[in-house]
Amino acid sequence: MKPNKTALITGASRGIGKAIAWRLASEGYDLALHCRSRTDELKLAAELMENEFGTKTSLLQFDVADRVSTKISLEEYLSQFGPPYAVICNAGVTADNSFPAMLDPEWDVVLNTNLGSFYNVLHPLVMPMVSTRKPGRIVTISSVSGLIGNRGQVNYSASKAGIIGATKALAMELAKRNITVNCVAPGLIDTDMVTQEILDVALKAVPAQRVGRPEEVAATISFLLSEDASYITRQVICVNGGMF
Repeated sequence: MKPNKTALITGASRGIGKAIAWRLASEGYDLALHCRSRTDELKLAAELMENEFGTKTSLLQFDVADRVSTKISLEEYLSQFGPPYAVICNAGVTADNSFPAMLDPEWDVVLNTNLGSFYNVLHPLVMPMVSTRKPGRIVTISSVSGLIGNRGQVNYSASKAGIIGATKALAMELAKRNITVNCVAPGLIDTDMVTQEILDVALKAVPAQRVGRPEEVAATISFLLSEDASYITRQVICVNGGMF
């Protein structure tokens, strides 16, 4: 068990975010768990984690694409609990369509949620984290689509590629502050974002010939949060079964 440190996870109610929460709870982290709308599921998970691991949890509800409400919620959190040791920016959405047929809202919601949330979530948190003069960790979640592009996902690929660039730049700014900033880029992972249609096409490109598990992504993030990873920053770690 690690010493009690707090990790703030956006999009923690399902999929990869849920797996991250359970992994870190099992390792002794206290958690700040965020969701946009699935509050009942998050409350139940928090109760189960507390019963099983003694995890202290706080629940945050806001839309990461809404800069004002995100800032208000995070400032309220900071005033009550102080800066977290780690922030995992996991919240994201898809709105797939071929580019010629893509609608303005499909572009906007994906860019504002996936890439806009990088600024909306991290900007209120970074200086408080720096002010502690203690080590810290920031992990963003990109995608294989942000590295190689994907048909029907020009909006999603653009947002996830933007996350990689922003992560690398922020890592340079925070490295001397002893705060590492890394990006994890999952490939085909077994979540509700992966439809059978996606599976039929994408699985052929996976040398491992299987879908990844959210727990495998969570394990990678767990390592990046550890003291053993203190000299790893500005990196993109792929969890994709060898897709490229």
